[in-house]
Parts: sequence; structure tokens; C-alpha cells
Amino acid sequence: MHKNIPPASRFAAACLLLATTLGWVWAGDDRPTKFTNQGSIANTRHNMTQRVPGLNSATMDPSRNDYGEVCVYCHTPHGSSNVALPLWNRTIKSTTYTTYDALNSASLTQPITQPGINSLACLSCHDGQTAIDSIINMPGSGRVNPNQATTQDNAFLDTWPGSLGGHGGLDSGGGGVACLSCHSPGNQPAATDFTAFNLGTDLRNDHPVGITFPAAAGPGTEFNEPGATQGNLRWFDLDGNSRADKQEVRLYDTGNGFEVECGSCHDPHGVPTAGAGSTFIPTFLRVSNTGSGLCLTCHNK
Repeated sequence: MHKNIPPASRFAAACLLLATTLGWVWAGDDRPTKFTNQGSIANTRHNMTQRVPGLNSATMDPSRNDYGEVCVYCHTPHGSSNVALPLWNRTIKSTTYTTYDALNSASLTQPITQPGINSLACLSCHDGQTAIDSIINMPGSGRVNPNQATTQDNAFLDTWPGSLGGHGGLDSGGGGVACLSCHSPGNQPAATDFTAFNLGTDLRNDHPVGITFPAAAGPGTEFNEPGATQGNLRWFDLDGNSRADKQEVRLYDTGNGFEVECGSCHDPHGVPTAGAGSTFIPTFLRVSNTGSGLCLTCHNK
């Protein structure tokens, strides 16, 4: 594409071209994607390099730095953030979210706190405020900015070789070309609609996170009892191996008792539907919700 064409226009045109030439691969009930959703996170849309085997990733250049590594958009072996997440490399901004209890529903009987760290990890992309390339430690470059743990510094992100200064996120919070500038109805009809992925900071229309799981769960109640507890983690130990496997729903205690968080139901790396080599469960769920299977893991209805 011609270098004088504005980045946003190049991005939109590239999205249209890519969608037209590749077509889309359906993954169960998931949104269409060019990834296979098999094997590893590298084959899912959580691969933020957006590099599919055999294809380049220039399409997304106006909205993020292409660090050329899959894991670095969330994790780093050195210089990570001091939060209770594995070697966390992403910016997590200080945010007050509007939570489900603001609806004042009479059916809500459990207290709700602000989202815990196992939700903030997901919301660091999905609340639309932060660029997908906003990281602390850029790979193999010696570029480290500890302040990036809580603040997106675009000047720092611009130091990446070849950076186009986009630094966009799902919404416009990153200040660059937002994903939704193409991936939303009326903008680029050929691009997959991502509006459902942009949760924003008003979480009233989403399953409550930061909600305390009833202590009195089990027979005779409306909630099933998790089968195992270790430290600050409880989980439904479906195979009885006393290990919190990725295909098992879990609860997190980050100081306010065991609560439901985003990570309770979702595994960002993908969970196979039927063992190694099979397609991942749609929308990164830990348990398929076919027949309300995921809901009925916790709820006894």
C-alpha cells in the first residue's frame, strides 16, 4: 500500500483485503477468525502478533507494535509487574468499574467488590482503555519502563523499531486506531464484529465478577459445592485429581473471600473440546456451555 495513505485508511483497506482473500474459519459458536483455534494460544486471536502461519501481520501494524512474539503481550521472564499474575507484562490501569450490584436487583444476595486481579488481567484489554501493545518489557531490546505497569506511555511504545504510533485497543482508549474502527457494524462489513468483546468499564450487563460465592453451597441450595480448595483457590475438581486443571471452573480469594472472576470461566490460552489436537471450546471457556453445562457447574437449577 502507498506510504502516503493515512494509517487508518491502510488498516481498513487491509482488513477488507484480508477478509476477502482468506475467508473466515468458524470455531463452533465463536466469532469468525482466521486462526484454527487448535493446539496453542498461537493459533487463536489471543496471538496479538496476528501472524498466522504462512501470512504476514502487516494488516494490524497501524494499531499495535508487532513484537514478533506471542507471549510477550501478557508475560515477560524479567522486569514484570508486581501483581499476583504470572510474570505480568501488560499495563493495568487504576479503574473504578460499575459493577452488577448497581442494578439493585432483589435477587442478588451476595456482596460484590471491584474486579480482582484475575479479572483485571482480562479487562486490561477488554475494558477498551488500553492498547494491545502496552507492555513493560519489550522483547530482546533492553527497553523496559516500569511505569508502564499502570500507565500507558505512548512515547515509550514509539521507541519500538518500525512503530507506526498506533497503539490502539478495542476502543479508542489507547489513542491509536481502535479495533472497533473496523470490527464493528457499519465500518467494515467484511471484518468480524468485535463489539461483544469490548466490555467497557460498565459491567452491569455482564456476569458479575468480584461476587462472593455462597459459603453455604451444596445439596438443598441453589449452588453446587466446589470439590477442592488449596490456598486462595477453590475449584470444581471434575476428575478428582486434586489439581486445578484448566478445564475446571475455579474461584479466587484475593482478600474478600472466594469470588467469581473472569478467570473462573475463561482460560485465555484455550481449552480443547476433546483432548489434544481438537478445536478449543469457543470464547476461551473452560467448560462448554452446550446445554448450559458451564452455568450448571456452579448453579443448581
